[in-house]
Amino acid sequence: MRILVIHGPNLDLLGKREPEIYGKDTLDDINNMLKEEAYKRNVELDIVQTDHEGEIVTQIGKSSKKVSAIIINPAAYTHTSIAIRDAIEASSVPVIEVHLSNIYSREEFRHTSVIAPVSKGQISGFGSYSYYLALLAAIKVVG
Repeated sequence: MRILVIHGPNLDLLGKREPEIYGKDTLDDINNMLKEEAYKRNVELDIVQTDHEGEIVTQIGKSSKKVSAIIINPAAYTHTSIAIRDAIEASSVPVIEVHLSNIYSREEFRHTSVIAPVSKGQISGFGSYSYYLALLAAIKVVG
């Protein structure tokens, strides 16, 4: 089983940017936790981080025949990117949307995800543990 993890814009700033919202874990901390857990479960991970919407779309398209599932934190693109939504919808791969913060307890504009309707599910509000839960969900969905 191979799972693609996509980290969207500004997630490379984790640990420095608004730790009261996003936590103190860095992106490397999250990736290392995911790799350790994936190793225990005999799962291969491909992990990418990009600030560019088109690159996210490209990654989804390129991987749809190579991976069993996708875990994505589209970050701010969650609320705006029809292109990412369409790429997910066009792929035949189950997608788990993940967020560190509870987007529904934040500003009103964050309450709408254009990604959720084309995802298998959404996990939010548990900090870096959201990614752990997303990995377990992806394994279960594929499994």
